[in-house]
Amino acid sequence: MNINKKAVDMTNGPLFKNIIVYTLPIIITGLLQLLFNAADLAVVGHYCGDTPLAAVGSTGSLINLIVNLFMGLSVGVGVAVAQGLGAKNDTAVKRTVHTAIPSALVGGVLLTVIGIFGARQFLTWMKTPAEVLDLSTLYMQIYFAGIIPILVFNFGAAILRAAGDTKSPLIYLTTAGVMNVFLNVFFVLVFKMDVDGVALATTLTQTYAAVMVIRALIKREDACRLVLKELKFHKEELIKIAKIGLPAGLQGTVFSISNVIIQSSINSFGKIAMSGNAAASSIEGFVYVSMNAFYQTAMNFIGQNVGAKKYHRINKILAYCLILVAGVGITLGLAAFALGRPLLSIYTDSAEAINYGILRMSFIALTYFACGMMDVMTGAIRGMGSSLIPMFISVIGVCGVRIGWIYTVFHNPAYHNLESLYVSYPISWIATFLVQLLCFVIVKRRLFGHKTYDNPVPPLRVPVSVRTVTSLKGGKFIRLNNKKSG
Repeated sequence: MNINKKAVDMTNGPLFKNIIVYTLPIIITGLLQLLFNAADLAVVGHYCGDTPLAAVGSTGSLINLIVNLFMGLSVGVGVAVAQGLGAKNDTAVKRTVHTAIPSALVGGVLLTVIGIFGARQFLTWMKTPAEVLDLSTLYMQIYFAGIIPILVFNFGAAILRAAGDTKSPLIYLTTAGVMNVFLNVFFVLVFKMDVDGVALATTLTQTYAAVMVIRALIKREDACRLVLKELKFHKEELIKIAKIGLPAGLQGTVFSISNVIIQSSINSFGKIAMSGNAAASSIEGFVYVSMNAFYQTAMNFIGQNVGAKKYHRINKILAYCLILVAGVGITLGLAAFALGRPLLSIYTDSAEAINYGILRMSFIALTYFACGMMDVMTGAIRGMGSSLIPMFISVIGVCGVRIGWIYTVFHNPAYHNLESLYVSYPISWIATFLVQLLCFVIVKRRLFGHKTYDNPVPPLRVPVSVRTVTSLKGGKFIRLNNKKSG
């Protein structure tokens, strides 16, 4: 197999250095993706006011709820490709690649129909205030009209990252991110659009990124090369993608359900609270995507090493990723909170909205590192090929805690405030991380037992000069002592 020059070798060489080299482009890529939504919020907030800002911000958790099931399949694609590459099974890798892209297209068509025709009803169920309902609906409908390229990009990027290439998606999103900012301003200032303009800008730039990812796959020379005429569903590979990806997608969907419930609770405090929450959430998103890069790193590194049967590297990969994600989360979380007011002022001029944003960040930004560590544990377990276990743990530990908290503590009149609502986040992260850590140990022992394939000890070589040789001659054993080496 020819190795792409941009790829990081995940199964050989120094782990710490390779993890950093691999992860940095993912972090920057995630930050650029987040700029799509951040630019939408900043432009709308400054040029259109708090009502359009609230309209755009209130759609985030609902959009994630609808798309996460299919986004989860991209996780399955990444793990399947990583394990196939580690095992040097080119046929499985090729079939996975040519199954992944049609899956993205079919999923995109379904989401387009659901998003366009169901947007208003979904937002109504979320108790979206009447003054922002029309704008929120319009934003969602335009966003879902362009959902196909978003899925294609994420599926294609998952393939590239599983192959060790994290730089290509970074290059494409760098260009797309710059285009998005300029198009936002252009549509809003020149054509006097608001939420429809920023949604259209996002759709156009994501389409560009998707085209570039497909082009990169077509030009590859290894097993990940995409041949358009060979696109088809391969049953075995589709089942493997679904086996790993559907639990990941279901987990993301249930996560989003809890976030939708929380967003609905925030909506009850009015549009100013919604604006401040949306702005703070956008800033925290930059911390999250920086940490989430280590989730992808843990999953793909462990996936390739499992495929290569280098099980002795798993614990080191996990340890390095946990240390790095905690460091990044603590540093960026503290920085975001310390610079909270000037950062929030990028999104809104309302002092009251900024105060609401600071309140949220005091509970979430400062403890976000725990969420990053929780996600790394999830990625490690999925990299070993087990996806149901982390799904159940996360659903019960995160969503169960949050939803239970809302319908018990938060509904108590004495604790019916935003402080009580936000504190449910760190509590759920810490509890889930501890359970996942225990399950990681159990899953690893169950799957691999004591097999480590750890630098096997070479057979003992005794110098010939002192070696005792036993020979059989004439039916009798004769012991020969060599005095000199041969």
